[in-house]
Amino acid sequence: MSSGVKCIGIASFLSVTPFFVFSQTIDSADIYVQQGLREADSGRFAVAAKNYEKAIQLKQGYTEAYYQNGKVNLKMNRIYQANENFLKAYSLNPGNEEVIKELTYLAFNNHQYQKAIDFCLKCKKCTDADRILGISFYYLEDYAKSTNYLEKFVSINNDKDAEAAYVLGRSYLELENEKQAIAQFKNAIALDPKKNKWMNELGLIYYNQEDYKNALLYFNMASENGFNKTNDFYENYGFTQIYTGDSKNGIETLEKILERKPNNTELLRNMAHALYSMKEYQSSLNYFERLLKINEKDASALFMAGMIFQKTGEKEKGQKICDKAIELDPSLARNRQKKEMPMGL
Repeated sequence: MSSGVKCIGIASFLSVTPFFVFSQTIDSADIYVQQGLREADSGRFAVAAKNYEKAIQLKQGYTEAYYQNGKVNLKMNRIYQANENFLKAYSLNPGNEEVIKELTYLAFNNHQYQKAIDFCLKCKKCTDADRILGISFYYLEDYAKSTNYLEKFVSINNDKDAEAAYVLGRSYLELENEKQAIAQFKNAIALDPKKNKWMNELGLIYYNQEDYKNALLYFNMASENGFNKTNDFYENYGFTQIYTGDSKNGIETLEKILERKPNNTELLRNMAHALYSMKEYQSSLNYFERLLKINEKDASALFMAGMIFQKTGEKEKGQKICDKAIELDPSLARNRQKKEMPMGL
């Protein structure tokens, strides 16, 4: 008597089972991805990553799982793992805009500037593409392209992005456009008034233009905002003080270096010449005499000492000293008519 239940033959069962198992595997992979998303939303990134990894094991070529796994690894600052997942997602789907965007920012934030450029040029969702390209080209030393992209970005975001303005200023400087460089440095400092390094750099730009008043202004700003006072800083600051007429403080500043490097003949000579150029003759003579104590046959220092005596009214004494210097170094005779020495000779 029939029970009414129809039995499926072995062959029929086997023909259905592979599809059933495959379908179940796909569904399970999707379930793990959804669970991963919930865990990620709750801030449990490590748990989320394990769910995405299970999804990848169950479903090969699962672009979304690789993409989401990259995102949570990035949240955990696991840069290498994030990058590997994004690259795998990109290889599976090169047109995925979200993946391209993640790879662009990942490369840029990790200073892989050529990669950042390559991905950014493909990125339709990078709203600050000009910024990324401009800064990346700057660090690759292509200053023309850097200015091209950053000019567009800064013109729109002039009151928002201090770093972009600073890098644009640096690019202008490399292109020897100091006027535009100064304008962007000022803009950057106004937007981020704690960047003492930028203040010091702007001071150096003014110093090289011999605009010592503005150089002093920005060196002071850098100092007030905690800039590290290295020997280089003291040297630039001290000479700026001298050239703005504050020789007393300039000497005090430069003496801080000489306390650390007491026989620095280059600094002693430059100080002597700077003070001479400012007609601080007695102070200048003091430093030429210090050079002669280090080396009594320093002909150029001796010649300048003679010049100072002549400038201060002791013409005969000065001429004799200059003659002695010329005996030590006959090439100094060319300066007899000039009555002075070139800076730093």
